[in-house]
Amino acid sequence: MSDDDRRTEPTPCVRVPREDGEATRAALAERDLVDGDHEITVADGWLFVPVTDPTAVPDEYDVVTHEMPVREGQTLPADILGWAPTYERLGEVVILDEDDPERARAAAEAVMDSSLPAATVINRASKVKGETRVRDWDVLAGDGTEAVHREYGCEFLVDIAEVYFSPRLATERHRVVEQVTADDHLFDMFAGVGPFVIPAAKRGATCVGVDLNPAAIDYLRENARRNGVAECVTTHEGDVRKVVDHEGYDGRASRVVMNLPHSADDFLDTAVRLAGDDCVLHYYDIQHEDDPFGPGERVIRDAATPTYDVTVETRREVRSYAPHELNVCLDVRLSR
Repeated sequence: MSDDDRRTEPTPCVRVPREDGEATRAALAERDLVDGDHEITVADGWLFVPVTDPTAVPDEYDVVTHEMPVREGQTLPADILGWAPTYERLGEVVILDEDDPERARAAAEAVMDSSLPAATVINRASKVKGETRVRDWDVLAGDGTEAVHREYGCEFLVDIAEVYFSPRLATERHRVVEQVTADDHLFDMFAGVGPFVIPAAKRGATCVGVDLNPAAIDYLRENARRNGVAECVTTHEGDVRKVVDHEGYDGRASRVVMNLPHSADDFLDTAVRLAGDDCVLHYYDIQHEDDPFGPGERVIRDAATPTYDVTVETRREVRSYAPHELNVCLDVRLSR
């Protein structure tokens, strides 16, 4: 079959000059982002590297959609169905987002019959709910909801039915972690399975992770062990406000992660207690697109002044959350 005869389909890709191709492919492969179902392609002087999750590609790369050849011998779900189901991959767990039960069942069968490396197929059955932010899932094929997810050189064991975890936030997590130094004392108030804590500890920081969900803390401890940073990570199960009351962490943090959109403002008094003389808060919020940063800035200033000077260093739109609502992050420096 000639190159012109190969089957192609629109695919998210990283586009780079040909001379940068191998370095780029290696960097993306290290993050487990190279899509093995499509061929790497050269066109018009550019090299196109297909990627599995465009939202997880570092910002320095140019992500485009390009007609990419399907790798010979690969069968994708769309080839079987005649239509393209909506899905993402978390290790060998394939996550569908289909509202119609019949479409979901057909998609699950197609995924299992395709060339995708899938052990389990699940479909979203509820919104994120409750204090632990988990959702219900319909397991349509395979057995179990536990997966190993690889992200920027770290490995995370996660059970998506027991803990909250979003692979789509990988780029945002990496942005924060790249600011961390070995001198940092990082405190993650809502740590989950450790996607901020573990890579920060690998950079040499001393880290504390707290979560209300006992399953999340179990996975956080396991992930610290898997990644060789158990000696750098202290974990606590429970409400972070009570943990801080009893564990003596006041004034010790140089960096505080507050990734609890919708509710982070309820914990700002505790974050200010944690802050040392110079501390950066990574404060996540969900607000209307007309004023996505103003409400967060105001509540942080109200909580921190007059004890601290407050400087907003970064205002970042992380992703669209709902119609006219944005998930945003404020990097805010508190200086005593």
